[in-house]
Amino acid sequence: MTGISARLLLLAVCLTVQPAFASDQIPGAPQKKPVALVNGVLHTVSGPVIEAGTIVFDNGRITEMGPRMQPPPNADVIDLQGRHVYPGMIESHSQLGLTELSSTRATIDTSETGLLNPNVTAATAVNPDSELIPVTRANGVLVALSAPSGGLVSGKASLLQLDGWTSVDMTLQRESGLVINWPAAFRSSFFGPPGAGGPGAGEAGGSQVQELRNLFTDARAWAKARTASPETQRYDIRLASMQPVLAGKVPLIVAADEAEEIQAAVAFGVEQKLQVIIFGGYDAESCAELLRRYQVPVIVSAVHRDPRNDHDDYDAAYTLPERLRKAGIRFCISGSARSETWNTRNLPYQAATAAAYGLPRDEALKSVTLYPAQILGVADRLGSLEPGRDATIFVSTGDPLETDSQVTHAWIQGRVVDLSSRHTQLAGKYGEKFRRLNEGR
Repeated sequence: MTGISARLLLLAVCLTVQPAFASDQIPGAPQKKPVALVNGVLHTVSGPVIEAGTIVFDNGRITEMGPRMQPPPNADVIDLQGRHVYPGMIESHSQLGLTELSSTRATIDTSETGLLNPNVTAATAVNPDSELIPVTRANGVLVALSAPSGGLVSGKASLLQLDGWTSVDMTLQRESGLVINWPAAFRSSFFGPPGAGGPGAGEAGGSQVQELRNLFTDARAWAKARTASPETQRYDIRLASMQPVLAGKVPLIVAADEAEEIQAAVAFGVEQKLQVIIFGGYDAESCAELLRRYQVPVIVSAVHRDPRNDHDDYDAAYTLPERLRKAGIRFCISGSARSETWNTRNLPYQAATAAAYGLPRDEALKSVTLYPAQILGVADRLGSLEPGRDATIFVSTGDPLETDSQVTHAWIQGRVVDLSSRHTQLAGKYGEKFRRLNEGR
């Protein structure tokens, strides 16, 4: 086969395969004039609900809102006729944009080889044309943390707004947290010496914790040497990427479920003088005093999951958010441990199940809006309806935690969001099929 023929064949294959993995929705254009949503029920989340309210946004930000307010004369006015306005929901852990089909290796870019990869950043690998993005945002989930996985230090998670031509357009916060998978084989008492193993301590886990500690030590030493002699100190991308973490600008997102893992992870954060966020947190209630003392929040990795232990109540995962609330532990709800990336759209129903099992309804809504914004450090932009916040909002026919509610409009930073998706296209296709079949009878 000639070189030209091979290139033509490769092009044909790419043109044939690509549509299976790429969405056709056109990203919204930047806002050109004010938009006023009138006669709606405004769920501010951070404050009281505003009945018969008006919300105005311009240049991608909410400018004013209130009951029965007169919209600006130059605004595009949309009468909501009593529908409900909410801040965009936030998935606090996912792999959106990093994985598409679990059965197709070429569509999975979630991890790098090796144990320590602090230089990896999720935003770099995000596919903005993922079919999963339109499906997710069509249910009111407009922002998602996309996190790498694998190894001991997986890399840095990135906070994405789910609309844009490129991954750069979509990136709201490039480095939201350094993802660490706490070694499950290692058990450590918080009050014991660094590296001390409790009963059942595993050598593999202990050595990995030491590798982790060495990474932080080496990063500090490298920065000091680099400052003293930049001409002679060789540049190291892994150690350089650790500097925002050491400066306290990027927290640690530590995957840990068991109490001993959580205690050891918090101990490590205290030792390194760094902010820790626990991801998973199944046993977090038993570590309540420790988590409160060091102000460590928990991203509940899923509500729809099985009990981890044979002796647990059948509804242990369902009641976890309410138990954390009662224990005074800051938390938010994710769906990544059960829903997988292709079902990130089901995030509101994770919160709904928590509400069905004791979590107050307003707290359930906050757990997927305001609380993840606070934990990820973007509450000045997202998570509530307030003047000055991003106009990342959606309109629903009812409570978004109820499965029969439908999202009718959405905006991301004031840009209109196309709510069509692969799901709606297939629904239209087969609806037309059966309409024609019925006509022929």
